[in-house]
Amino acid sequence: MKLSIKGVIPPMVTPLLENMELDLSGLEKLIEHLLKGGVHGIFLLGTNGEGPSLSHGLRKQLISEASRMVDGRVPILVGITDTSMMGTLEIADHAAKVGADGLVVAPPYYFPISQDEMVKYLEVLIPNLSLPFLLYDIPSCTKLHLSLQTIKEAKELGAIGIKDSSGDLTALYALIEEFKGSPEFSIIAGAELFLPETIIYGGHGVVAGGANIFPKLFVDLYEASCACDFDRIKSLREKVLQLHHKVYTLDDSSTSSIKVIKATLEHMGICNGHMAPPLCRLGVKEHEKLKEYLHRHTFD
Repeated sequence: MKLSIKGVIPPMVTPLLENMELDLSGLEKLIEHLLKGGVHGIFLLGTNGEGPSLSHGLRKQLISEASRMVDGRVPILVGITDTSMMGTLEIADHAAKVGADGLVVAPPYYFPISQDEMVKYLEVLIPNLSLPFLLYDIPSCTKLHLSLQTIKEAKELGAIGIKDSSGDLTALYALIEEFKGSPEFSIIAGAELFLPETIIYGGHGVVAGGANIFPKLFVDLYEASCACDFDRIKSLREKVLQLHHKVYTLDDSSTSSIKVIKATLEHMGICNGHMAPPLCRLGVKEHEKLKEYLHRHTFD
């Protein structure tokens, strides 16, 4: 099955009600907001989507409803990583049944594993997947930074690309250089600040958390990068830097950006700011600072 992954792909947040049920109204508003902004795909159940904190039932409901609402307008990628192989396959099978387009596979979290164990895991997992898949390198959450050799072996096993959330620009450049002879193998940056470098040096796109709230900003930056319009890149990246330095840091936790993205969407009237435990929503004082800052600055 052919699936081309490129452009701006938001790691969509999961809109929740106060009782931790799926916010269907918020979900529909969010999806239409993203598509109106021109995004090239949607990634469900990633870090910003709080995937590991959600029950399998809620994950399945999200995949089903999002697939129905998107209705083939852009590709839907689904994060399937779980602590168990059976849990991973359960979500993968459901995604295939309800019309998702691709899967995203990170190392199973909790136990630290070796590169060799990761390859062996993929050798068992991949023959049981019925959709194309990307690798997902996010060592801050999985305890394993995928080596270039592991990624090459995964490509031989069928991976169609990799989302690099290592935060290591040198490693990202190494990936682009290694696979420049395989343009069908997508190199997707997980750090939104790396978008211009990724595109200019031969990568394919970005999974940008900030695109949840300002999708057009990131689509414009992607298009400027494709055109090597450096003046436009500089102007747009300044706005992305404002997000990172003034908005994402309103909360002092390591998950501040996720909380702020949901709080901003709530301020915009798109969906609620409720978080799945153990994460807590943005505090009242921080929310007021956010509203004041957004009132004074324009990002789109």
